[in-house]
Amino acid sequence: MTTEHSVGFEPADKLAQDPESVRRRFWHKIKRVAAHLPFAEDILAAYYCAFDRQTPRHVQVALLGAIAYFVLPFDFMPDILPILGFTDDAAILATALRMVASNITPAHREAARNAMQRGLDEA
Repeated sequence: MTTEHSVGFEPADKLAQDPESVRRRFWHKIKRVAAHLPFAEDILAAYYCAFDRQTPRHVQVALLGAIAYFVLPFDFMPDILPILGFTDDAAILATALRMVASNITPAHREAARNAMQRGLDEA
């Protein structure tokens, strides 16, 4: 079932209901593909916003849905395809970011930049 804050793709929506699984899978995938993603810093900022206790619940749900879609091994456009593989992930993320842009703070963006600089270590 699609809600206002879901991505409308049942596997991603289901995964988004388990934030710890999203967290684990996110770090595994982002470390593998960050060098190839022009939107790596944006998805990291979304991640930090989604797991920030100060972020409103509906924003967390929207971002977790987009991040869950990103971490799934299968989606509408397989990520292994050169150039096109991450276009669907980017579109979903861009939509989620537009919906909740005011909730992604400078602190979330700074945490994303710091993570990129230190080689994407979780801690």
